[in-house]
Amino acid sequence: IDGEGKTEKSEHNFKTYLKWWIAQKSKMLVAFSASLLASGSGVIGPFNTQTPLVFRHIITNIGNGYNLNTGFFTAPVNGAYHFEFYVAGSGHNSHPSAAVLVKNGGNVCTAYDHRPSNFGSAAHGVLLLLEVGDVVSLRLWTNSRMYDDPNHYSTFSGYLLFTM
Repeated sequence: IDGEGKTEKSEHNFKTYLKWWIAQKSKMLVAFSASLLASGSGVIGPFNTQTPLVFRHIITNIGNGYNLNTGFFTAPVNGAYHFEFYVAGSGHNSHPSAAVLVKNGGNVCTAYDHRPSNFGSAAHGVLLLLEVGDVVSLRLWTNSRMYDDPNHYSTFSGYLLFTM
């Protein structure tokens, strides 16, 4: 009888641990990708100051780190994250196509392309060490434009590589 009680207790402890482990692993699944416009075609900008971009067409949002209403990605766990963004432009004499990736309000890197006509694009990628609650977003560069259409040329993506 004593041995049976230990077996049941061990089994209960294992099941409790397994539930905890699965919950922890699910917190580590973080990835998102979104394109600029929810529907249709259009150009955003130019504006005379850096302007927050909200990517409205969610392609994937595992872990719900990306907020569709604010355009902010908020780190749910400490770790190394990879971000990349693509900026499309329809060509303009006076206005480039450019965006800056921002971490907690500070500029990190910029993708920039300027063509007086025809389609152009720029891209950038970066690896960031984030802590829980850090915020990453994109801003349209001052006096620049960004184009998107149902082909989803302008995108913002990120994912957790590993926790720390």
